[in-house]
Amino acid sequence: MTTVPSAQMKLQPDKSDAQSLTAHGPGWVAINNEKVEGSVVVGSRGERFEWNCSSFDQIGPEHFAQLASLGAELIIFGSGNRIRFPQPVWLKPLMAQRTGVETMDTAAACRTYNILAGEGRHVIAALLVESPAAG
Repeated sequence: MTTVPSAQMKLQPDKSDAQSLTAHGPGWVAINNEKVEGSVVVGSRGERFEWNCSSFDQIGPEHFAQLASLGAELIIFGSGNRIRFPQPVWLKPLMAQRTGVETMDTAAACRTYNILAGEGRHVIAALLVESPAAG
């Protein structure tokens, strides 16, 4: 029996210039190792601003209209400490421009954002960051 020499391949992590979500905990997330307390919108093309809501009950159609203005291919909605879905009517501006929306809890949204941003996709993470007692 003859053996075929195996090909060698060097595996290196992709280098991404997108800001990343480097940690999260009760009441905060870290963007490029900077701790941010409160809800925030983060984008793979440098978008970053406070999202004016501290509980799911405070979210309304104006929050998703604001996201529609960013022109991303995908919005990842981190719904807080647990998964909760936005009302379909809130998503109309995003659906009208064929922007995808995925809903998951905020911890999962952080992980998913990093993967997609690392692939070079124009993705926005809209993260509801609740206090530890909320949710």
